[in-house]
Amino acid sequence: MHAVAARAGVSKSSVSRVINGEPTVAPAIREIVMAAVAELGYVPNGAARNLVTQRTNTIAIIVSDPPAGLVSDDPMFAMVVRAASRELERAGKQVSLVLAGSDESRLRVEQYLAAGHVDGAILVSMDGADPLPAVLSRTGLPIVSHGRLATPGLMPWVDNDNHAGATQAVQHLLDQGRRRIATISGPLDMTAAQERLAAYRDTLKDTGRRSIIALGDFTRISGADAMRQLLEDDPEVDAVFAANDLMAIGALRTLREAGRRVPDDVAVIGFDDIEAALYTAPALTTIRSPMTDQAVHTVQLLLTLLTTGTATPVTLPTELIIRESA
Repeated sequence: MHAVAARAGVSKSSVSRVINGEPTVAPAIREIVMAAVAELGYVPNGAARNLVTQRTNTIAIIVSDPPAGLVSDDPMFAMVVRAASRELERAGKQVSLVLAGSDESRLRVEQYLAAGHVDGAILVSMDGADPLPAVLSRTGLPIVSHGRLATPGLMPWVDNDNHAGATQAVQHLLDQGRRRIATISGPLDMTAAQERLAAYRDTLKDTGRRSIIALGDFTRISGADAMRQLLEDDPEVDAVFAANDLMAIGALRTLREAGRRVPDDVAVIGFDDIEAALYTAPALTTIRSPMTDQAVHTVQLLLTLLTTGTATPVTLPTELIIRESA
């Protein structure tokens, strides 16, 4: 940096401001400095800069994987990690992907963050019983959750409006004249599953209809098993709202095996609008939750938290996508 300052005929502090992208530098000075940088082949010393700024310019994306492997199997998580990584890179940040699925790995993650290897973190976790959010909140680092946590106040979050989306789904089935509307719920220790089930119950209650509920775990096989249970318990079921698309896809298979026509005999609606929803037979009607937008907003919320020290939770709207299954 001394050599660049001497070649450009400016002070070292001016070179530093140009290298760090500060907007207060006059364009003429910036041009002179960058010409000297190019001529000398100067590359900033990242380690030295980090010592001065007390910043690593690195953000951790922490994926907490429940024992059942839900995170690994759900395509939504790959979409979230990819979208968040791209948004962080656009902001000039390095990305560190960290997986935590056991007590030992959670301890290592806590130690990694506390050691100052990153400036902040994004937590991707669906399990309401996951101890990791409380563990990470003790590190004092800026952390934002992708999805609302079961325990309020631990950290700011970004989530889709699960209650409104599920209400849209059930109301669509009611508008079609469906009389016996069942639901396949996700695990009830997950916030999204709780909110979607509550919306289902609230919407049916307003019409005087009873709830017909089977439990799943957000996987295809659980959706297939739950649909089989629903047909055994109430053969007159004529519509199903599955709390995510994977379970809806499993339900479609069971209905096909049982000889039930979709949507003639049983209408099916999912939630998420994953890519596979376009290729089911029939194509799946679903609630679009903008996961890519949610990931981008999560990154932006973390950057705000890093800059200002405060951040307000964000709720994003959902959209009913009508296809052939309902």
